[in-house]
Amino acid sequence: MLLKQYAVLQKENGQLKEQLSRSSLQSEQNQKNVDELKQQVNVLRLTAGEMNDADKKELEKKLNTYLKEIDRCIALLGE
Repeated sequence: MLLKQYAVLQKENGQLKEQLSRSSLQSEQNQKNVDELKQQVNVLRLTAGEMNDADKKELEKKLNTYLKEIDRCIALLGE
């Protein structure tokens, strides 16, 4: 009887691990979507001229970060 309960719990544990894994992947994808949408909103605000100074500075920081990362990738390709 204990072995049967153990097998049932093992099966349930496996199912819960799979569910957790799927939920984690979905959460990561949702976070990426949120980040992309925030970037799109910032771009739209910039083109509409509705950004305040703080938003402009934040966007400039992100752009500089992207440019540094691109430069780093180019340098790695050149090696």
